[in-house]
Formats: sequence, C-alpha cells, structure tokens
Amino acid sequence: MTTKPAVAALTALLAVPALANPIDRVRPDAPELANFGTLPIGVQTLELVNPGQIDIVNINGEDQPLYDRPLTVEIWYPAAEGTQPGGSYLATLRDGATKVTLTGRAARDAAPTSGETFPLILISHGYPGNRFLMSHLGENLASKGFVTVSIDHTDSTYSDQEVFGSTLFNRPLDLRFVIDEMGALEGDLGAIIDTDTVGIIGYSMGGYGALIYGGAGVTQAATEYSWGTPNGLLARHLAGSESHEAQMDPRVRALITIGPWGRNAGFWDTNGMAGLRVPTLFMAGGSDDVAVYEAIRSLFTDAISTDRHLLTFEWANHNAAAPIPAPIEAWKPAEGLDFIPFEHYADPVWDTTRMNNIAQHFATAFMDLYLKGDVSRRPYLDLIENADMGILALDEEANPTDDHTYWTGFPPRTAKGLRFETLLAGE
Repeated sequence: MTTKPAVAALTALLAVPALANPIDRVRPDAPELANFGTLPIGVQTLELVNPGQIDIVNINGEDQPLYDRPLTVEIWYPAAEGTQPGGSYLATLRDGATKVTLTGRAARDAAPTSGETFPLILISHGYPGNRFLMSHLGENLASKGFVTVSIDHTDSTYSDQEVFGSTLFNRPLDLRFVIDEMGALEGDLGAIIDTDTVGIIGYSMGGYGALIYGGAGVTQAATEYSWGTPNGLLARHLAGSESHEAQMDPRVRALITIGPWGRNAGFWDTNGMAGLRVPTLFMAGGSDDVAVYEAIRSLFTDAISTDRHLLTFEWANHNAAAPIPAPIEAWKPAEGLDFIPFEHYADPVWDTTRMNNIAQHFATAFMDLYLKGDVSRRPYLDLIENADMGILALDEEANPTDDHTYWTGFPPRTAKGLRFETLLAGE
C-alpha cells in the first residue's frame, strides 16, 4: 500500500520543472576527461531516407518487398565562436508516447564553426531506444572537437518498435548509410565533417551493429533462427562471407560497444569475433543479465585480431554507462508498460550521472587517441586492472611518484568498483 508521505513525495517530484531533466551534468568527483571541452556546441535534426531497402517487417513468404527507409538523426557539432550555450530536446519516453523535455548545452541550429574539420562519431541506441538515449555523449564529445551523429533506427525506437529481425538486419547497414550521407552533406555543416575518420559508439543492439560493421561476422545458426531475420537474409552478415567482407569500411577507426548483445544468443563464436579488426573499447556492467556479462567478456577475449579494452562497472546491470539519467516523468507508471519506465534508464547500484561521467572520460581518451592520434591520452588507458588496488603516491607538489598506480585522471578514492583490462592484437 502506498503511504501518504510517499504520494506527497512523488507529487512534489513530478512538479519539478523541465530543467530537472539535464543531460549535461558533470559531478564534482568525475574523472578528469568527463568535463566538457572548450568549444561551443550546435545541434541540428535531419531526416534522411535510404531508398530501395528490404522491408523486413512486411516480408510475406519468399517475397522481399522494398521500401524507402527513413532515419532521423541528431547532429552535434562545434559551433561558431560566440554561440551561447543552452537548449532543449523534445524526446519520447520508454512507453513510446509520453513526451519529455531534456535540457543540455547545445544551441539549436547554431552556425557551425569554420576553417577546420572534425572526426565523425556515430551513436547507435539499443532495442528499443532513440537518438536521445546517449545524448550526454553526443554533446560532451562535440565540445571536444568531434561531430557526433545519433541515429533513430527505424523499427527499433520507442514509438515504432517492430519485429526484431529488422533490427538484426539493418543496424550495420544504417551505420554505413549515415556515414555516406554525412560525407555528402553540403553547406557549412558538411564542410567541417571528416568522414574519412570515423568512430562508432553502440549500446546493446547498437553494440551488436557496431561489432558487425567492425568485422565480427555472425554465426550460421544466427541466420536460421525462426524468431530472427526471415528467409536467411541475415547471411549478409555471416562471418567469412563475401557480403560481410564487402561491408568492411576503412573509414571506421575505433569502436565503443556498451553492453553489446548477441554472444548470449549464439550470434558470435570465436571465429566470428576473430574478424573484428577495429580497436574496440568494451564497457559492461559486471552483473549484466540481458547481454550477460560473461558473454560480453568472451567477445573481448575472442577479438584476437585487434587491440581492445574492457571497462567493467562492478555490480551494475545492463543499463551501465549508456542511458541518460531517467527523466522525472519516468519515475511513475506508464500506460502500456508492465514496469516503471525508470527501470529502463537506471541501475539499482550505480548513480547514472556517475556512470555517464566515467563513460565520457574513457570515450574522450579512446576517441582522441584513435581518431586524432593524440598519444597523450595513452596514460588514461594504461591502467592497472583493479582500480581498488591502485596506490595513491604523490610528492609534496602533488606529482605522482614511482609508486603511484592510481588510475590516471581519477581523483583520490573515486575509482572504486571499476576494472579495466587491455589485450593487444594476437593476445
């Protein structure tokens, strides 16, 4: 039974204005590289259409109908000097109906900066999700000299969720199409995007698509599941196939996969993961029971053809690192859902903003290193495995001594509950 004080507390919570849904908070105890960069940020929404695609949702028997596949993208970019920070986003909640206002630092339709180009980073949400689910990374990385593009994957968003086979088939294809579209973009915005230098950040099913696009082909069994993509069409992404090899894209230089789904359901094996050829940072909750933590670890260990890292949030579940903090509106039941939407965004153990900040820190180091060649970021990735074992040893001027092993960029006592592992190609 709900008590009167609990009802009163919930009523007061829901009365908080829209500013209570910020995506840009950086805690005082955040690691060093979580902080926003010095560049002002602009944001634009574009409606893209990929013509002549296989309409997985409407396949009937052996017929393969085609359609023009729509994709909405949110683009964050370094804006012209003098752009004033601050703006909002009208997003859809997990129930697919409730509209929520998110607030951030990007100025809507601000003029892009000029005279320089910036690496492109694509952001790919889970199933279901939407282009705002990782908007904290979109804004944060844009302030540091990247153009970030977050995709609404058709048939896979809160408001248009369709058969799973469409998501399985289309994720890597959407990624290539959006990169090509950004390369063809004209005007001031197109002029600042370097589509020859690309990174991808994918969460859950977004991580699945990123791994395929980076070279990890799926198993034969995955192409035959009755609940998967019909008519064996998923064989387009089959490990070792000519069609999968043809998808490899030399423009893609780095991947971040957060809670990547698939090994737990037999979509990859050792052979398929050996095909991954792009440096990859895996992030995962140590208690993930959706993509399954041990399955994610096997993706990390089996990707022997490339350098890779695994950041583990001990005790966190599948919502580790990626989702924005749960909007205030998500704290109450929603019609059509058998769970409170809050559960889609939050973790029972970890604070979401804390995890977002840690993800921003490592994403900055990783993308700066692999997309910009900034070797000064290596110390942020050259860490002892168990953060709890780090030794804080500083001299009188607060400089590290030879005995210092505490994680680079983390203030004292703030790396608790984290592990970071590194394997090089061939290991």
